[in-house]
Amino acid sequence: MKKFFLVKFTLFLLLSLNTNAQKSFHISSSDLVKIEQKYGTAGRQKVEDWDSMIESAKNQSILNQLQMVNDFFNKIPYKTDLAHWKKKDYWATPIEFMGTNGGDCEDYAIAKYFSLIKLGVPDSKLRITYVSYSKANSKYDQAHMVLSYYHKAGGEPVILDNINKSLQPASKRTDLTPVYSFNASGLWQAQTKGETRAGDNNLKSWKDLMNRF
Repeated sequence: MKKFFLVKFTLFLLLSLNTNAQKSFHISSSDLVKIEQKYGTAGRQKVEDWDSMIESAKNQSILNQLQMVNDFFNKIPYKTDLAHWKKKDYWATPIEFMGTNGGDCEDYAIAKYFSLIKLGVPDSKLRITYVSYSKANSKYDQAHMVLSYYHKAGGEPVILDNINKSLQPASKRTDLTPVYSFNASGLWQAQTKGETRAGDNNLKSWKDLMNRF
């Protein structure tokens, strides 16, 4: 009986270790340990859930990838920078955003941007877009950020947003007025019709963000 119990326990232990080894597809075990040390088990679990989502999405159509990434991050609670980071403005890395389970509009857009880059979407098809968001039939207006996906250059983008959580073409988002957009390689200024390249991305907040990766 004792021998049978030891065999059974050994098999259980081996299966458990094997299951844990398969949890991470794109993150090293050492990095997961560091994430857990900094953000706790809940933070590590959120990152592992993201890792599994990326693995599941990698062979999907681009539309499904956009949907999966959008849905995953939109489940994270919205928190202002002042309440969450004790700072007026803070652009979190995706790990910081997931690890602390909270962030504001630019954190959603940034996390979605880098997740799609990880899935192989070209940088040229993605823009983090600074917009003015207004509510219908009201004077409410506020600064906001979304992620824009361009299937082809100069085409109409699909908007990934944390306020309106459904994927929609930009023409359907009459509540958003583009101001400027950027990605890793450039900065664009919105015009009445279209946009114009304003040069390289030299935004200070972007540089600070990249230094924390």
